[in-house]
Amino acid sequence: MSDSDSSNSDSGNAATFEASIQELESLVRKLEQGDMPLEESLKAFERGVQLTRSCQQSLRDAEQRVEQVIENSQGELETRPFPEDSSEA
Repeated sequence: MSDSDSSNSDSGNAATFEASIQELESLVRKLEQGDMPLEESLKAFERGVQLTRSCQQSLRDAEQRVEQVIENSQGELETRPFPEDSSEA
C-alpha cells in the first residue's frame, strides 16, 4: 500500500466516522422528541447502538496509530507507541 492509499483510507475512515456521528446525533434528536412509534424507536435505538460501537472501534483504531515524540537521553527525538489507558477496561 502506498502513502496515497493510506491517506485515502484515513480520509475515508474519517468521513465514515463523521457520517456515523452525524447519523447518531440525528437519531438521538428523533428519539428525544418522543413522537416515534415504538417499533420505529426500537429500530432507531438498535441502529444507534451499532453506530456507537462502530465509532468506538474507529477511535480505538486511531488511538493505536497515535505516537508521541520523546526526547531521549542523547537529545534526539524518537517515537514511541501511545500508552494505552489502563483505567479503561
